[in-house]
Amino acid sequence: MFKLSRVLHLTSTSRHRLLEVLSSRNVEVGDSLWDRRDFTHSAGISTSTNNYAAKGYASDRIFAPYTVYKGKAAFSLSPCLPTFTKLDSGTVVVDRRGSIMMTFMHSIGERKYDWEKRQRFALSATEVGSLINMGSQDSSEFFHDPSMLSSNAGQVRKSLSIKPNANSNGYFVSLNVVNNLLNTKDYFSVPVTAAEFAVMKTACSFALPHIMGWDQITNPQSRGTESRGTVGIQRKGGSQVLDLEWEK
Repeated sequence: MFKLSRVLHLTSTSRHRLLEVLSSRNVEVGDSLWDRRDFTHSAGISTSTNNYAAKGYASDRIFAPYTVYKGKAAFSLSPCLPTFTKLDSGTVVVDRRGSIMMTFMHSIGERKYDWEKRQRFALSATEVGSLINMGSQDSSEFFHDPSMLSSNAGQVRKSLSIKPNANSNGYFVSLNVVNNLLNTKDYFSVPVTAAEFAVMKTACSFALPHIMGWDQITNPQSRGTESRGTVGIQRKGGSQVLDLEWEK
């Protein structure tokens, strides 16, 4: 009984601490990078279940971002699972594609980062493939524009670059965000060691089939989806991946 009560006490304390962290304005090193608003639309890979509801959320969600903290800025990577919908025919299809979400934050003090002014960049499956394929001398650059191919193209744009440093023993991961509508610019640059980049590549390799939804094909389980007609296959194009990227 003593041991059981002690475990329950620790669980309650940990839960209380988590709520304090999630309700704070700033994120400190070692704290979770998720706030309560993100619980409504972000999904991590769960090691306990693959039971998805109509929106694609796991019933037991585990958030475990990989974060690189440096003096001027930090960024985290975390998988966002795809969502599914069930057609009238009974076929389950991908409603919204998954991504690897990168979240950047500026440093605002020792061991403190500004979560309120974070910027996101959602790597698609193909962009993840480019990252995984990078060698020590390779560079990659990705551009996102929510209004691409429209009259508002270029008004808001993001560019992510990954370039080797001068000694070829690491990389600089940089995000540039330009919003001409608000007349704002934001820039993040985070040095990454070869070991940190190796973790990023390995984690992305593991997550890739999950964000594509292929784990549900090779290891099918009850998804708990609800029939919604053909709504789930009406959305097309890269905007499926970018939906979460432009939310705050």
